[in-house]
Amino acid sequence: MANHKNVLGTPLEICSTEPMTGFTREGNCKVTADDYGVHSVCIQVTKEFLEFSKARGNDLSTPMPLSGFHGLKPGDRWCLCASRWKEALDHGAAPQVNLMATHEATLNFVSLEELLTYSIDNGHS
Repeated sequence: MANHKNVLGTPLEICSTEPMTGFTREGNCKVTADDYGVHSVCIQVTKEFLEFSKARGNDLSTPMPLSGFHGLKPGDRWCLCASRWKEALDHGAAPQVNLMATHEATLNFVSLEELLTYSIDNGHS
């Protein structure tokens, strides 16, 4: 993944393999040409965010076994669409972000300063 960079300009790190995440389901938030949703933000899921996302029509907590999706729970890490993270930010429901595992394409949607505010390493809750 050396050719994929995070928002800090260093090699993109793994977001999660349990649950397996990413548009390509390889555990990372790399953005590919066919990822129209730009699943680039590595978040740490919160109860508040799951409720917000469900209210917006994207239920990430309910398992969908036929799709191989087990449902997310607070504490899980997940590659989220950059536009959904921005929407959550605008509504006070943005989850924390792992900057080392968040793809640089995210910067087309939000600023590094906004991401830094929600950095897991910052201890934001």
